[in-house]
Amino acid sequence: MAVPKKKKSKSKTRMRRASNWRLGAPSRSTCPRCQAAKLPHVVCGSCGWYKGRAAVQVEQ
Repeated sequence: MAVPKKKKSKSKTRMRRASNWRLGAPSRSTCPRCQAAKLPHVVCGSCGWYKGRAAVQVEQ
């Protein structure tokens, strides 16, 4: 079995572990009615539609 020649420092170990903590950017989709960017499976914030029907009243 391979044995490391040098001890890994705490900063190197923590850097390696911290790489898994990163958060990715949330995915975006476009509203089919107004073409605004929105989160998938969420009511559109600009027109208030979801799945082909008006879900929320939005004042414009």
